[in-house]
Amino acid sequence: MADPFLSIQHVEKSFGATKVVHDFNLDVEAGEFVSFLGPSGCGKTTVLRMVAGFEEPSAGHILVGGKDITRLRPNQRNIGMVFQAYALFPNLTVAQNIGFGLRVAGASRADIDKRVAEMLALISLPQMADRYPYQLSGGQQQRIALARALAPKPKLLLLDEPLSALDAKVRVSLREEIRSIQKELGITTIFVTHDQEEALSISDRIAVMYGGKAEQVGAPFEIYNRPATRFVANFVGTLNVLEGTVTDASAGTVRVASQDVALKGKLDGSRTGDTLSLALRPEAIALGARPGHDSKLAGEIADVHFLGSVIRVRVGVGGKQISLDTFNNSSTPPPVVGDKTEISFSSGDVLVLH
Repeated sequence: MADPFLSIQHVEKSFGATKVVHDFNLDVEAGEFVSFLGPSGCGKTTVLRMVAGFEEPSAGHILVGGKDITRLRPNQRNIGMVFQAYALFPNLTVAQNIGFGLRVAGASRADIDKRVAEMLALISLPQMADRYPYQLSGGQQQRIALARALAPKPKLLLLDEPLSALDAKVRVSLREEIRSIQKELGITTIFVTHDQEEALSISDRIAVMYGGKAEQVGAPFEIYNRPATRFVANFVGTLNVLEGTVTDASAGTVRVASQDVALKGKLDGSRTGDTLSLALRPEAIALGARPGHDSKLAGEIADVHFLGSVIRVRVGVGGKQISLDTFNNSSTPPPVVGDKTEISFSSGDVLVLH
């Protein structure tokens, strides 16, 4: 198996007596798009800045292409970085901003002009070359920042929450554009975000971070459907959490709100009488019976929100509200608050949180 393109090995970072990154390890393959996902203060930007060279690790090593770059200055790493705040030079035109890194590197005027034209075409803004940053929208400014980072043909692209200052519709459009450009160029990319939808929609893999550690690293499908820790389960996606009491560990039977639920397989490490936290995604739950659903709970409609194509329903089960989404059907009226109902789900979709 080939060596990873980027290897972050046992990296730690302390500011004074405070350790903000704990034994962080990650291998990234060439051409891969990996997102660091987590809440503010979890260490994701600090790890990114250590890869870029703006922070020096307190321990550990960072390798790119098999070369140890841990102690190299940022300008010695051939890494492109896009910041949250654009960081464009206000007194330079778009073309001058994009070509800045090439001028610093001593490229010829002809080479700079050619590369700037290529970058403007790549981000679909060829007509903006002579404008200044203040004449551009936020989305256009971020496209220019991306083009500037890519112009020197870096080995690695780092994006530090580049979309967080933009409105929702522009964010969706630009994240898809960033992913498209990344695939076209085949450049290895690390993308930092606190937005789970953003990370799930564009990443090859996601490193979910909390407290300076990687709680779980995996493909979006794995992260969402098979969270490894309670934090990942709660942070990524919407989750219903129910408390249950083990009634038969060998059979995997748990009592929830005075009703027995059979889980998939035996409950290793649990004993009769133990309390477990059980989690269910809203989309895994149906109102009424459904083929393949082998578990059910009786309850009462507590709340109904009509959202157009989707109807969001909350069902009260033993004092706890369980959320689920059902598609709008013009021939079927939505459920009525107060009605008795039954929800069903597959035992295989129940997560036991540890």
